[in-house]
Amino acid sequence: MKIKVIITILIVFMFNNVIAQIKIEARNPLIIGEKIEIKSKILNENRLINIYLPNGYAKDSIKTYPVIYLLDGSINEDFIHISGLVQFGSFSWINMLPETIVVGISNIDRKRDFTFPTSIKKDKKTFPTTGESDKFINFIEKELQPLITKNYNTNSTKTLIGQSLGGLLATEILFKKPDLFDNYIIVSPSIWWDNESLLKMKPKEYTSKKAIYIAVGKEGKVMERTAKELYEKLKLDKTKNTQLFFKFLEKQNHGDALHLSVYNAFEKIF
Repeated sequence: MKIKVIITILIVFMFNNVIAQIKIEARNPLIIGEKIEIKSKILNENRLINIYLPNGYAKDSIKTYPVIYLLDGSINEDFIHISGLVQFGSFSWINMLPETIVVGISNIDRKRDFTFPTSIKKDKKTFPTTGESDKFINFIEKELQPLITKNYNTNSTKTLIGQSLGGLLATEILFKKPDLFDNYIIVSPSIWWDNESLLKMKPKEYTSKKAIYIAVGKEGKVMERTAKELYEKLKLDKTKNTQLFFKFLEKQNHGDALHLSVYNAFEKIF
């Protein structure tokens, strides 16, 4: 028994000695894209934008890429794992979607940027900065999209991803300015905002092709009902140019519905 113990100690000592001799020869940043800072005149503030660039992307290449605009696109929010889904889905042996640029919009005050004015006094008091989604939509349309088009090799296909309040904003854009994007991935949208007034709005008509994917998890009666009502409302106005999808994720909740929803949306849309 003692011999076994001695042998074990010797093996551990030799292993640790070998490991101690291994040194890091070089350290280099692991780069998957770029982080840029822009001055928005519309928002009157600087905004950080995280950009995932496909492997082999080159500015001087003639190859162009579709763009996914991601709300809640900070590094510590959804940018990394959505970019990972895009990379995985665009592998040649998966071929779920084309190689795509991801533009993650970092947040400063998402309650301010993602909501339109509310008539509910309680919400005004609880969330005093809310109600400036018009400005944020103008920022996307007039500053961010032109900037990305000018500085990156993009084609005309644009997709928007939004969850929760981001899903509310994505729905508002779809209703008011549908041609800002070709594809809308709307997950767990906070349609309850302002006493569900968005569901009473008539969406603006469009003639271009659209793909709209709506998903919700096991998130309570209000969230589940309003997401389904949004789908039914859009189905009434559905044209031959529209692909419309709805998914109820009974095993997911508000915290983990996004990742699986986006994967499913990529499969359906692309």
